[in-house]
Amino acid sequence: MIFKKDNLKLGLILGLIGPVVGLVVIYFIKFNALSFSDFFNLFINTNRLITSIGSLSLIANVLLFTIYINTHRDNTAKGIFLVTLVYGIGILLLKLLN
Repeated sequence: MIFKKDNLKLGLILGLIGPVVGLVVIYFIKFNALSFSDFFNLFINTNRLITSIGSLSLIANVLLFTIYINTHRDNTAKGIFLVTLVYGIGILLLKLLN
């Protein structure tokens, strides 16, 4: 099972996938009246949405990180944490440059 491995590469991959899944979930829950491309353009171009949706999409990584820390799979948790930092910095830069 995927939760049994302790591997930095796995953490990096899970960290990349988590926020994307979170973004898709937010789209289906709140913005399903729009096409996904319209939703994504709205997200990228609206400062208020960059902060709120960006933060909510990172909750997926928080869940993954918590699972791996609590099961003492620290290398995988490190990968998830590193990618979460990159996403967070990217969201901050997007907000500042928008």
